Amino acid sequence: MSIELKMAVRNVSRNRRRSVMTVLAVAFATTLLIFMLSWQLGSYATMIDATVRFQSGHLQIQARGYRERMEVFRVVPSPGRLLPLVESLPGYRASTFRGNAFALVSASERTYGCAVIGVDPAREGTVSPLPTLVREGEFLRSGSAPEALVGALLAKNLRVGVGDELILLGQGRDGSVAATAVTVRGIFRSGQDSFDRSTLILPLRFFQETFSMGDSVHQVIILLDSLSVVKEAKKRLQGELSRLQGGEKLVVLDWIELLPGLVDAIKMDLSSGFIFYIILIVVVAFSIMNTFLMAVFERKKEFGILVAVGVRPGRLAKVLLLESFTITGLGVLLGILMGSAVTLYFQSRGIEIRGAAELLRQFGLPTRMYPRLSPVSVAVGSGLVFLITFITALYPAGLAMKIKPVEAMGKGF
Repeated sequence: MSIELKMAVRNVSRNRRRSVMTVLAVAFATTLLIFMLSWQLGSYATMIDATVRFQSGHLQIQARGYRERMEVFRVVPSPGRLLPLVESLPGYRASTFRGNAFALVSASERTYGCAVIGVDPAREGTVSPLPTLVREGEFLRSGSAPEALVGALLAKNLRVGVGDELILLGQGRDGSVAATAVTVRGIFRSGQDSFDRSTLILPLRFFQETFSMGDSVHQVIILLDSLSVVKEAKKRLQGELSRLQGGEKLVVLDWIELLPGLVDAIKMDLSSGFIFYIILIVVVAFSIMNTFLMAVFERKKEFGILVAVGVRPGRLAKVLLLESFTITGLGVLLGILMGSAVTLYFQSRGIEIRGAAELLRQFGLPTRMYPRLSPVSVAVGSGLVFLITFITALYPAGLAMKIKPVEAMGKGF
């Protein structure tokens, strides 16, 4: 151990109360930062997982240009031939097919415009929670039976229930009139009012017959094990499609391209959180700087004597920086332990957000959120605190380098 480090450790222990308070301040900031970052990352993961599972999947195969203009004739022909490529992707979990159209739906004297979605009843449950959202009646059966699931708010507006008949009127893929009658088999409630108010769901085969789709669909939805494999899977799948006959007319989109609004919301929330973190760290940094300024002024006579006997100002500043390093390092280490313990506790139990339950349901999110401790939250949280608080110690160290022995041992600086 160098003489400077020995002096720094000795000086830290000289005023134990002040040193302990400073260490606790740094530890508190580190704990709070690690927990809040873990909370944010955990909530983002929950938001992405819920939205991806309910709406887009991690990846989608579509006709080129369909995302920009969702026209019924832009289709993925013979999607079954794509299954071997899809199922061989790294991290593959499940997949399904969907068709989309727009139609007028009528019951008695009431008519509303709605989105009509064709789903494969046998595969949809492996990708989305739709089968579990049925609150009245039953989920769709496989086959081409003329039945439908209706959003709860749409059913309320139409004044229909399970077993009632609906009339659909839309446009088929070939330009023909798509008209049919269906029986309400079930009523679902997703918690997203806009979706429940404007959505009607048909069995995929019946949807294809009604809208003259043949064996085509509009979307091949792919669910993967985690977000970490999305980039690799997308690149591989796009390469495989380019070698497939007719594959140049298809495109692979990931969840970021499919859900730009969600990405923007996460970026905005992260930016506002970052401002709060900076304010917190600056407050703690000023308390650290104040501590070391007091140490410099209290020990000015001691510093003056040291400089008078030949200690170089740079060496004196080095001792002060080592003191800052010691106190900040102890605080950060303690904060990492405390922050990790608190985060792991709530990671297993979760935190229920009762006041925002209605708002969360609008986005299909659970009311209980779980922080996720990760190397990123620990490294960023503790790293920011250590860096900024250590930098603030440079000013007191700079003052120490300007000490003049006669003034320091007399009236002051």
